[in-house]
Parts: sequence; structure tokens; C-alpha cells
Amino acid sequence: TLNRPDSFNALTRTMNREVKEALDGVAGDDSIGAVVITGAGRAFCSGQDLRRADEDVSDPATRVRKDLNEYYAPMILAMRRLPKPVIGAINGVAAGAGMSLALATDMRIASDRASFMQAFSRVGLVPDAGSNYFLPRLVGLPRALELAWTARRVGADEALEIGLVNTVVPGDDLASNAQEMAARLAVGPALAIGLTKQAMLKGMESSLPEVLALEAELQARCIVTDDFAEGVAAFLEKREPRFGQAPSRT
Repeated sequence: TLNRPDSFNALTRTMNREVKEALDGVAGDDSIGAVVITGAGRAFCSGQDLRRADEDVSDPATRVRKDLNEYYAPMILAMRRLPKPVIGAINGVAAGAGMSLALATDMRIASDRASFMQAFSRVGLVPDAGSNYFLPRLVGLPRALELAWTARRVGADEALEIGLVNTVVPGDDLASNAQEMAARLAVGPALAIGLTKQAMLKGMESSLPEVLALEAELQARCIVTDDFAEGVAAFLEKREPRFGQAPSRT
């Protein structure tokens, strides 16, 4: 949980580092099968904290390069490289880098009170923290440019319509819906789920022959696992599979 509700969970270097550290800890923990990222209070994340006074502003160009390269990029890459589902529970506004953070999750469940804004142009900046990668892939280039140039607010219903989120639920039901989805994914076949994420991300930047070859290699890894044997047995026995033979990995 992003936990600076008084600032609408505006991002600082400390928060960026702690999010990355949390994800790194999850990566090696077999007892955790899925991650939910949400915000405390009324907002998901309002973006970079523009009111920070703890850093030297005499050289802003150097500072912003350091912020993006050393704090934002590692956090975003940790989310994308995590071989487990990362679910965004978007409880309120996701603006600027906060929208980038939301888009970096693998899937997004939004409260009906959620909204999205590419706020960068309002302060004379270009989108960052991965928005230039994620947004055109989700909504197409013309709409991505429009949202970035106008910095207009996108409400939850429109976000669903244009493909920014997977589903919209009443605000009071957001946490339970996100946890239910996480629990469902967490008891799935862990290796297959992680490799599916890897394959689809690779597939977005590869040719069809490259993807076909990758699929063959990944499938060869999965077909010799206990999860495959359990899945086939469950299918033949007309029952639900018990992957990993664990009651829960949430």
C-alpha cells in the first residue's frame, strides 16, 4: 500500500525504493503467489512529489536524470520482471507518474471513484516512468498522444471503455475484489503463470517466428512439472486442480 495519504500518496525516492524492495522480497518468497498494489486514503498516487525540499535543486536536470534512472526505472522494471501477477487496485486518482505506476501493473481493477491523468504537460514535462511504453500499447498511439497532450481526466467508466483497466467495481468492493483475484491467481500453476507473463511481454516486441520458438521452449519447461501432471489428472477426474499441493499462496 502506498501510504502517504495526506499527499495523495505522492512519490518520493524513499517510496520508490521501498516499493522495489518489497517486490524484490516477493520474488524469492514461494509462499506469496500474487501482489496487490493500492493507495491509502482517497488517492492511488498523485505522481512525483513536487513539493520536496530535501534535495538540491541547483541542478534540476541532473536531479531528474537521477530520479528516473536510479529510483523510478528500477521500481517499474521490478514490477514487470516479477514472475508473479501484479494487480493494481486503483482506488482513486492516478496522475502523472502515479498513472505510470498503475499502468505498469499486470492488470488493473478500478474503483468507480478512480480516475487517470497524464498530468505531465500541465507542468511542461513529457510523460515518464514508463508511460510512453505502456500507454500506446494499451490504448493505441492516437489516443495516447491525446491523453498526454491534453492532460485531461479519464474517469473509471472511460478507462474501462478504452482499455486502461480490466474492470470497474464499486469503491467499497475494490479491496475484496482485488484480493479475490489475487487469491485465484495465487493458487494457480506458479511456473506457468510466471512464464506466461514473460512470454506475453516478450511477444509485444518480437516477431511471430521468435514468439513461436519461445513458446516451444517455455512449454518444454512446463510439461515436465508436477503442476502439468496434476492439471491433466484433475481434468480426467473432473475436479478442480490442486497446483503446488498447497492450500494457499496468497
